[in-house]
Amino acid sequence: MPVARVVLEPYSNKVLNVVKAKYELNDKSRALNKFIELYGCNELEQEVDDSYVKKILDIEKKHIEKHGYKKMSRPEMEKLFGK
Repeated sequence: MPVARVVLEPYSNKVLNVVKAKYELNDKSRALNKFIELYGCNELEQEVDDSYVKKILDIEKKHIEKHGYKKMSRPEMEKLFGK
């Protein structure tokens, strides 16, 4: 597990102390990990499961088999989206 030494601003220190108390954690390291667990998803995209990618590729393949690579004409687009 990586080890990091951090310098906290006073506000950050208060937030970690609140997280530590709220979740009854032993130290600030666990509080920081808990905070990241709760709010890290806002900053980092989740990894996509391989089965989901295969499912999307199968849907695309079926769509192309059914409809091909047909392009819409300008009048068809205007009819569909209105102009």
